Amino acid sequence: MKQIHKRSLQLLGGAMLSALALSVSAAVSPEEAAKLQTTLTPMGAERAGNASGTIPAWTGGMATDAASVDADGFFGDPFAGEQPLYTVTAANMDQYADMLTDGQKAMLKRYPDTYRMRVFQTNRSATVPQEVFDAVARNAVNTKLAEGGNGLENFDTAYPFPIPQSGVEVIWNHITRYRGGSFTRVMAQATPQANGSNTMVILQDAFTFATALTDYGPKISDNLMFYFTQRILSPSRLAGDVLLVHENINQFKEPRAAWMYNAGQRRVRRAPQVAYDGPAFSADGTRVSDNYDLYNGSPDRYDWKLVGKRELLIPYNNFAIASRDVKYDQIIQPGHINQDLVRYEVHRVWEVEATLKEGQRHVYAKRHFFIDEDNWQAGAIDHYDGRGGLWRVAEAIALQRFDRQVPGYALETLYDLQNGRYVALGMTNEERKNYDFSFQASSADYTPNALRASGIR
Repeated sequence: MKQIHKRSLQLLGGAMLSALALSVSAAVSPEEAAKLQTTLTPMGAERAGNASGTIPAWTGGMATDAASVDADGFFGDPFAGEQPLYTVTAANMDQYADMLTDGQKAMLKRYPDTYRMRVFQTNRSATVPQEVFDAVARNAVNTKLAEGGNGLENFDTAYPFPIPQSGVEVIWNHITRYRGGSFTRVMAQATPQANGSNTMVILQDAFTFATALTDYGPKISDNLMFYFTQRILSPSRLAGDVLLVHENINQFKEPRAAWMYNAGQRRVRRAPQVAYDGPAFSADGTRVSDNYDLYNGSPDRYDWKLVGKRELLIPYNNFAIASRDVKYDQIIQPGHINQDLVRYEVHRVWEVEATLKEGQRHVYAKRHFFIDEDNWQAGAIDHYDGRGGLWRVAEAIALQRFDRQVPGYALETLYDLQNGRYVALGMTNEERKNYDFSFQASSADYTPNALRASGIR
């Protein structure tokens, strides 16, 4: 694996913190950080299991040889022989209400005959390479929020706040989480109508953190977090369109830079709409830009409240749905994906409530985030409209890419409770390969000129 380099981000924001936010913006003490080697995991989760025994102790995460990996990067299922402990349905959901989000309850009620949650034994599989653990330990005592909570100071690699003191710190852990340095993938996105009819969109992503660049150095902006490109491979009416993003840490200070290449016009244009609630690329109106990765971008439009921790049923260790033997038409169904392919487990999550700031605009006036304590990925997010009604329900169908020690998603879903449509993004079952973490990225590959050259057919 490519060596991860350290950097320090000295960032200034443009907004003033409230007195409360100021009081919790500092890094924790060395004594508090020492818990990462004792009662907490190296990433800040509780090492111990829960009192009822449904959550076991963390013992290091999934081994790199937990199952087979074929030549195209598809995983064997380490849990293939396990059977569900129980299934949550609309008929028995009240029995498990404390472990369900409002969004999950709404899905069970809307689709009582087809939406179910098969619950399996919990396996705390999340882990990352040792050099990332080392960076997290440094972050615990060094990283601070910049002014307004919109940036980071003294940040190293991933997970700036393993012992979070505020809601926005939890969100920064999700935004900056470890994703393997650099990767490419070919994947499918489905945006079915309410009756299930759908035209699959095939996409090619390339992603690299700035610190994973082959030419990383002083010339790379300290405010740059990662580069991202997404190219449409099919259908033919969209093929060749490309999105390029330069993602900054402090987007209040320096907004995200984005460009689009339109293959029909053979032109590259700036794309400032690729942020916040701007229309998402190739998503047919089923999601907005910051729904990608369940949540991405700048946190500056919301006030973030740390509600606390709770035990929740979230999708976890979903190797079965990512199998190359499963076809897309087995996954995509009217209303929601095939829940008989989804594995749920009981995990502890951080609950964070985001409320739109006065004077700001966004189609989602409120969001409830549920962030897994072990990998800092969003497991589920409930989205509310301006009238306070529950509108969209997101779930990440998570798995551990154990051979590279990278927590990830098999796919991500966003369900619209109002019109019955949804988006399922990230499926790789029928594509030539799964993920490639081996490519060497250069900043020269992520310029508008490179975008223009890569998009021309």
